[in-house]
Amino acid sequence: MTGMDDLLARAERMAQPGKRCVLGIVGAPASGKTTLAWTIANALGTRAAVVGMDGFHLAQVELQRLGRTDRKGAPDTFDAAGYVHLVRRLSEGRETVYAPEFRREIEEPIAGAVAVPPGVQLVITEGNYLLLQDDPWSGVEPLLTESWFLAPDEPERIERLVSRHRRYGRSLVEARKRALGSDQRNADLIAQTRDRADLVLENLPLVNFAL
Repeated sequence: MTGMDDLLARAERMAQPGKRCVLGIVGAPASGKTTLAWTIANALGTRAAVVGMDGFHLAQVELQRLGRTDRKGAPDTFDAAGYVHLVRRLSEGRETVYAPEFRREIEEPIAGAVAVPPGVQLVITEGNYLLLQDDPWSGVEPLLTESWFLAPDEPERIERLVSRHRRYGRSLVEARKRALGSDQRNADLIAQTRDRADLVLENLPLVNFAL
């Protein structure tokens, strides 16, 4: 069974001077993507940076215009082409790239919140749809040096997701409706991409796994 020491060793091999690698961490909502990404980044220090796919959520006003507010989190509620373009720039590593960041407390992306200078050796990007084969999402996978798919115990993942929704203001009824409704439809789609990953991590123990 692959553990954190093994994953850190793989990340160390990618974080070598003079080159830029991009590690993609994939999984359903509340599978632990952000926690794993930051665990690795913190271990590598200034050699690594974390860029989340969630920074490419469409703004709430645009979701309202498109009539997709109740489907927030589905593949067509992101600027997927913009994300692919950013990952391509990150993979080249020739310039400082300013990436957006999603702020859960306001449910909106913030532009230019994450700076990735050329000296960063490993960019860790995490999100739901990195291995999706529908255009334009299909442009992400070829840019990844490695892709890891997180597959935690499903009942535990759902409970973590419900807890997360409650932390950000939803009632228990609203949280369960979201987790078992649109979130689960997205999770089912994400699960179909796991076989494309270079590494599948089942029930990986992480601290604060609910992120």
